[in-house]
Amino acid sequence: MPTITVQGQVITCDRGANLRRVLLQHGIPLYNHKAKFINCRGIGSCGTCAVEIVGEVSDPNWKDTARRSLPPHSPLKNRRLACQTQVLGDIQVIKYDGFWGQGDIPIF
Repeated sequence: MPTITVQGQVITCDRGANLRRVLLQHGIPLYNHKAKFINCRGIGSCGTCAVEIVGEVSDPNWKDTARRSLPPHSPLKNRRLACQTQVLGDIQVIKYDGFWGQGDIPIF
């Protein structure tokens, strides 16, 4: 079973599990500011669940790639939408500041 290291915790999940669902099930505050109230609930349209991931995950799908190509995101930053990402191996997750997680200061 893959492990997710995030916010000082180590979480195990099934291979292929949706990263957003796993983080929320374990009480990880995935959304910054009011994005916790106004987000797309995992359909990949808002971009507020953007995180940096180190480790083995699924390739970006078209929703992930399209949303991260629009401001305030930048395709040059190493971010992924948690809602569109499957965990395939052990990973580390880093969340950044900014409403969409698009900033440069790590929150966790």
